[in-house]
Amino acid sequence: MRQFLTGQAPGGATSGERPLRIMLRKLLSHSMMSTDDQRALENLPFTLRTLEANDYILREGSRAEACPILLSGFAFRQKHSAEGGRQIVALKTPGDPLDLQSLFLDRADHNLQALTAVQLASVPHRAWDRLIATRPGIARAVMIDTLVEASIGREWLLNIGRRNAKARVAHFLCELVYRLERVASRKIGALEVPLTQEQLADLMGLTPVHINRTLKALEADGGVARVARRLHIARLDRLADIANFSALYLHGLAA
Repeated sequence: MRQFLTGQAPGGATSGERPLRIMLRKLLSHSMMSTDDQRALENLPFTLRTLEANDYILREGSRAEACPILLSGFAFRQKHSAEGGRQIVALKTPGDPLDLQSLFLDRADHNLQALTAVQLASVPHRAWDRLIATRPGIARAVMIDTLVEASIGREWLLNIGRRNAKARVAHFLCELVYRLERVASRKIGALEVPLTQEQLADLMGLTPVHINRTLKALEADGGVARVARRLHIARLDRLADIANFSALYLHGLAA
């Protein structure tokens, strides 16, 4: 049985592994790179940072001088309306470069925040710039990663705009499983989702009450089970059927 528990993200950097290897695994999931390019990526200079849940990684309107790589934990992008309402617009998982767009855009147009305790490897922009300028294979992988993120954003827009609540949640859970297992390069028996019902509501464009009803409906359908306030995936195939899930938009090499 796959499980969704509250806690640490599976598929993070493993003990003894070079810190940037997890980012390399993420990029290799959608891009081919030479051995030399892979070595150059792993040898990028970085500064390790550890943040607690809810700490800000980047604030809207600020200028970034480094791109953080998520080594462990979860992070998210969010936007606020003038009335104070929050929309979570992206969930970041281990291996994700969190702010490649800051290589090309002067100011952040969103907030980037730690969802759980996270470990980051911050790579200076100047190091990225040198690498991209001299290695076309890496430049292509960076561009593809940015395009895949945009593709996920389009799917989330469709999720909020056109799928019913049960399909929205089921689709998100399927996506998360796929993304974590792809970077881990293995099936994961225990998947942890640290989102509260309130956070899940902000991600889905629903109210916490509606999220609670939706989880009950998914449980009745056999897709999930909730035990001691923890959410377990009982049948991933059932969730995929409910969501009509296809991983095509994630653009993995095997997709």
